[in-house]
Amino acid sequence: ALVGAVLPGGLTIQRTAVRGVDSDGMLCSARELGLSEDTSGLLELDDDATPGASLRELLGLDDSVFVLKLTPNRADCLSLLGVAREVAALTGAALTVPACVPVVATIDDRLPVAIDPAAHDLCGRFAGRVIRGVDARVATPAWIRQRLERAGQRSISALVDISNYVMLELGQPSHVFDLDRIRHGRLGVRWARDGEHAQLLNDQTVALTPDFGVITDGDEPEAVAGVMGGSHTAVSLDTRNLYLEAAFWWPAAIAGRARRLNFTTEAGHRFERGVDFSNAVTGLERITSLILSICGGAAGPVDDQVLALPDRSPVALRVARCNRVIGITFTTARIGQIFDLLGFTWQVRASADGDVFDIMPPAHRFDLALEEDFIEEVIRIHGYDKLPAVPPSAPAWMRALPEACRAADEIRDALVGRDYSEAVNFGFVDPQWEADFAGAQRDAANAPIALLNPISSQLAVMRSTLIGGLVANVRHNVNRKQSRVRLFELGRVFQRAADVADGPLAVAGIAQPLRLAAIAHGDADPEQWGIKARSIDFFDMKADLEAIVAPRVARFAPAPHPALHPGRSARVMLDGHAAGWLGELHPRWQQRYELPAPTVLFELDWSAVSAGALPMLAEVSRFPPVRRDLAFIVDRKVTAQAMIDAVMEAPPPFVERFEVFDSYVGMGIESGEKSLAFRVLLQDTRKTLTDGEVESSIARLVEIIANRQNGRLRQ
Repeated sequence: ALVGAVLPGGLTIQRTAVRGVDSDGMLCSARELGLSEDTSGLLELDDDATPGASLRELLGLDDSVFVLKLTPNRADCLSLLGVAREVAALTGAALTVPACVPVVATIDDRLPVAIDPAAHDLCGRFAGRVIRGVDARVATPAWIRQRLERAGQRSISALVDISNYVMLELGQPSHVFDLDRIRHGRLGVRWARDGEHAQLLNDQTVALTPDFGVITDGDEPEAVAGVMGGSHTAVSLDTRNLYLEAAFWWPAAIAGRARRLNFTTEAGHRFERGVDFSNAVTGLERITSLILSICGGAAGPVDDQVLALPDRSPVALRVARCNRVIGITFTTARIGQIFDLLGFTWQVRASADGDVFDIMPPAHRFDLALEEDFIEEVIRIHGYDKLPAVPPSAPAWMRALPEACRAADEIRDALVGRDYSEAVNFGFVDPQWEADFAGAQRDAANAPIALLNPISSQLAVMRSTLIGGLVANVRHNVNRKQSRVRLFELGRVFQRAADVADGPLAVAGIAQPLRLAAIAHGDADPEQWGIKARSIDFFDMKADLEAIVAPRVARFAPAPHPALHPGRSARVMLDGHAAGWLGELHPRWQQRYELPAPTVLFELDWSAVSAGALPMLAEVSRFPPVRRDLAFIVDRKVTAQAMIDAVMEAPPPFVERFEVFDSYVGMGIESGEKSLAFRVLLQDTRKTLTDGEVESSIARLVEIIANRQNGRLRQ
């Protein structure tokens, strides 16, 4: 490089003195010129280089280098041939495949290779041949060395460089064994055993487990299959006889193995993504041809063992579905043209739904297995940029909500107005939640719906109740020092139901009802000076529930629920039908989920909550009401609701309301009895009530209680 030249990296050559002698330039290494990573010394030119010739032309520096970033599914483009196929398909240019004439065997030497039948899921194909009399000291031709260096490969020796070159050219990794260093005179392929080790080409000794494939020398592991060869049989400059191997290793048997050994290899990178299993012998012949032409020698016959190759069954592509998925119309001829560009083998047949393509996935494309994969190929080759710009269509219909039906936002607003915040949880839940909150001893017909491919073991089943997610939300907030938590959720649950048929938004055998649930933990009211602090209880949640369903009147019947306190749980009834549950969280779950205070909740069927009552015109009385407080002695088993029902089913004249406000047992009340106090409101819309009318109505009310509930006025 002369004075003024700028080298890669920004270094500018300047005139300087070296040991008292002026220097008007610098001799450079290949790395300093940006040609390769070789720093072993100055760049030496070939002997046939003409003095005065342009260095750019001599070294082909005007060449272009493309850096391709491939997605893992396109392993077919990890070679020059693969990229050429893709360019030919995209541009319509003719594809010229490198000529590969089979090498005629001139010797009969073979090397026995025994493949363990149990390794059918490791090795699908194993091809190899013996080559004798090579000169490994021959320098790698400049054209191979330059191409390797521009592809980021370091030149090692002629034999290794040829193997790497063909891998980059055809996509077929291979390995060259020094035949004379194979100690037992035979190779084997099998899965590794516990306790085995292998010393690899990088001088690393690795411990093997039974999920590693190995190539053995006799029965001793020599190479990690599809990843790296062993150091004992590595070729050197003294190698004279060699065994050349090219195989197809199943991707699942190679995936992740190199990373577990804390390194990566070019071969492993390709095999774990999928290598063309039909190309093994072709690659072997190409390598053999180059070795013989560069290093000399005599080749033996190819030993090609085929065990189990990937099944390549035709995939049906419906033209009508292709057009529907892509959104534009492709003719059968156009789709066939695209498949021809891609080199696919296909046939067209007629069906009731239109033309159908039967396509044979090529051996080099491991990403093509479904109809959707081939639909993607159609639009990819056609060009995403050619898709017409169509604004998204979102037709909307103004649907009148029945007056008797309550909207979800109305319920949400009501709960927010009562100091609740909305939560949105996963439909996938922990199986333990289902056991705790939906019943641990459920039969198979009612068992939780398990996912086939769960995100994690904690999200392995579909929820059949909203309670688990809300309890987890409360615990999450309590762990973050929140002393008062009030949440609600409106979401779907998933239950087994044999009568549910398959449909656009339905799965056969699975019901997806909508549920409304709310949970409250901690103080009943926000902390402030005017109200004495107390914990929320069953009746606070009951009041919230009644406010949500008003003006309809909810009824509550004591009943057990696996998630709720056995003495503080009730079934919610609306219009005589079961609508859900209300209660305090079971102490067992309160302790298990580390909740420091009682937690109350309800869960309702949305179909029951959303059915509202039609508003009715009611006259407002202009006359003052009369209030009376009455206390009745009744049996302890009699509920206040039963007494209210007895009175309000056929209320005495002028009785508008009959509400309980006190319950008492103790001094003055006999064992087995209790006192219930009620407030009675009497009012007429036409006149002010007289004392006689009031007393007559009260007497009738007392008579009803006595007859229906065997109650008597407390004196």
